[in-house]
Amino acid sequence: MTKKSFPLGKVYGLFEPGPVILLSTAGKKRPNVMTLSWQTMLDFDPPLIGCVVGGGLSFKLLQAAKDCVLNIPTAELVGQVVQCGNSSGVRTDKFRKFKLTAVPAEHVSAPLIGECYANVECRVVDTGMVDAYGFFVLQAVKAWVDPQVTAPKTLHHLGYGRFMIAGEIIHTGSKMR
Repeated sequence: MTKKSFPLGKVYGLFEPGPVILLSTAGKKRPNVMTLSWQTMLDFDPPLIGCVVGGGLSFKLLQAAKDCVLNIPTAELVGQVVQCGNSSGVRTDKFRKFKLTAVPAEHVSAPLIGECYANVECRVVDTGMVDAYGFFVLQAVKAWVDPQVTAPKTLHHLGYGRFMIAGEIIHTGSKMR
């Protein structure tokens, strides 16, 4: 076995838990959207999702409104995903600038992003780790999916502008109910 040392500062790229998503929040002036890749499922019933949100505008809007939408883009939106991640919503209307459609949600104040193949409306249910880690626990209250997208090619962040595209589905059988 021949392996070499790997920089600890890049370990996160080995463990990115899920697809890159666009987190949308409601604001007094306008909604905002940020790119997010640090999220994880915590429970199934009810669906609980944990996510780390940095201390910028989306963090403040999420703390204030206590709700958001987790929007899952496909690889076709990689340009907008990267642009949203590399810009601030303080002075920029990211929906307008990056040609994203804000669609009213059913149960939360934040909008869905129309171009994303799936959208999950969420409410903040636990902020116990927000001060230390920026870690919010969200409960899904409504989910939407485009039935035309049967094998979504999702983006997975590997760090430093590198992404992996997932999408191939294999079936192995399951005992899960």
